[in-house]
Amino acid sequence: MDDDIQLELTGPVLVVGGYGTVGGELARLAAPCWPLVLTGRTPERGRALAEEVGAQVRRWDLSDPEPFSAKVRAVISAVNDPEDRALLAAIRGGVPYVDLTRWTTRLQRAVAVAAVERPRAPVLLSSGWMGGVSGLVSAALAAELGGASAVEIAIRYDLKDRAGADSVEFMDRLGLDYEVTEGGRRRMIMPLSGAGHVVVGGHRTKVARIDTPEQFTLPLVLGVDTAVTRIGFSANSSTSVLLALKRTGFFRWGRGDRFESVRRSMLYAPGEGGSALLRIDVRGPSGGGQRTATVSDPAGQAHLTALGGVLGLRRVVGADGATAPRGVVFPEMTPTPQEVIPALEKAGVQVEVS
Repeated sequence: MDDDIQLELTGPVLVVGGYGTVGGELARLAAPCWPLVLTGRTPERGRALAEEVGAQVRRWDLSDPEPFSAKVRAVISAVNDPEDRALLAAIRGGVPYVDLTRWTTRLQRAVAVAAVERPRAPVLLSSGWMGGVSGLVSAALAAELGGASAVEIAIRYDLKDRAGADSVEFMDRLGLDYEVTEGGRRRMIMPLSGAGHVVVGGHRTKVARIDTPEQFTLPLVLGVDTAVTRIGFSANSSTSVLLALKRTGFFRWGRGDRFESVRRSMLYAPGEGGSALLRIDVRGPSGGGQRTATVSDPAGQAHLTALGGVLGLRRVVGADGATAPRGVVFPEMTPTPQEVIPALEKAGVQVEVS
């Protein structure tokens, strides 16, 4: 039997993975706006959070074939959905859907799934860095410049911050080449190539290239000729270790389930809290100037990702229950780019634009 998610305009928002690290932050941010249903594998773990935010909590294990049913106004996924269960259930029920957790190839697959299923409600694939915040800010800067020819993003990943297990899934992709757009041409590159230093929020950070969804969506939506995302860690030595391992070929011969725990243990050692920090450089068309935004969230990476999700929910579900136009959309397609930075700042995020 298939999962059965039906649209009910006055119903709750269903948060898949609603009491994980990102899901918990999302629940706290969304609870003042909408009633919520939080789901996951073990509802007992979510009881305290559900009581805190006045939500329901139910079991939905995406790896368990037991069918799930609910009547909701929207679905937001804050957990990996490898078999597209949440996506398909939302599309088939005509329910607005937001996804925060897909890497590029999975996002591309979701686009194909949606093309076949022909959604009757919006499907917002908001899996760019920090719940699509990277794309939203890029769109806001491009609007100021009257367009964009290039976007370069530098991420400073705080190793002391709280993090869920899925937050280092990118470690599993460091042995896979990926496609980028540079100078108006598509080409394949290796992860962790193009290493160098960038000043991010006053920190000289060693960064290297990483596969992230906004490098796929920014050329499509903003028409940029170049889209580059690089990542570095709050300890430059950690970045240096990854680069050294890349030189040994570890991320190619160490792929697969056998070495998964080894790969993830390199970075998955979540702390008590840290900050989210990224720099976004947007170059205007035909020499039309440049804008740089430094985005800093003292509440941490999970909070900024969840905030991206809440902004996505606001986009697909209005306060009166009205929904946005149907079909697949990306964060950069925001109809109100001028509202992006004020919305982030209102939520406690610091955005410095120069």
